[in-house]
Amino acid sequence: MTAAHAQGTCIFCRIVGGEIPAVRVYEDDAVLAFLDIRPIREGHALVMPKQHYEYYEQMPAELAASVMHTGQRLGKAVKKLYGVPRVGFMFTGTDVAHTHAHVVPMVEATDLTSRRYIVEESLTFRPLDAAAPGDLQKTAARLKAALTDY
Repeated sequence: MTAAHAQGTCIFCRIVGGEIPAVRVYEDDAVLAFLDIRPIREGHALVMPKQHYEYYEQMPAELAASVMHTGQRLGKAVKKLYGVPRVGFMFTGTDVAHTHAHVVPMVEATDLTSRRYIVEESLTFRPLDAAAPGDLQKTAARLKAALTDY
């Protein structure tokens, strides 16, 4: 639990409770989706559990599945509505310490890599170096072993 949640100041908890307005696009007993007030693209929405969890990995599996399903449904609607080739769906874990996913209609490949909101026009991105196959195998083995705890 974050200090903000403990003090009743988590902005997303306050949105759930109706203390702060939000333009809601979907709501059920466990999940809320509303439009981002600083959208990357028109139709950019947030999907979150109503119950407070700081990070997505803290959610019970059933709730995480519900958030994912809502995001998928919303993504299909956004794709059709805006005629975009793809829709981004991401949990970032930044800005607000209440787990939430972004559903973003992607007009350009750079919509999720900050190009829409970085000021420096001369900024360029370089592709990351490919990981060595042996390193990938080692990482996979470590992740597989870690997954047995969950």
